[in-house]
Amino acid sequence: MSTQTNSSAARPISLMAAGELRDAMTAIEEGKGPAAVAALMSIDSASWQAIEQRLAALVGTDLRELLLKVAGDSGKSASAIA
Repeated sequence: MSTQTNSSAARPISLMAAGELRDAMTAIEEGKGPAAVAALMSIDSASWQAIEQRLAALVGTDLRELLLKVAGDSGKSASAIA
């Protein structure tokens, strides 16, 4: 059995971090920027790195780009409703 770790293995994301990310995305959709920032700042560094790694592998982008896209799309949705 090898004791080396596989660098491509997915790092774990804590349940707390997953909830904070969900809360941040919801806050962005609702136009609550400060709440989104607070939720993102609550994510531990190991989970943050795991989130970024998975985003890069799945959608080829980083979290900042994804959040800006979500914020832009939610703004379009809100203006379409008004």
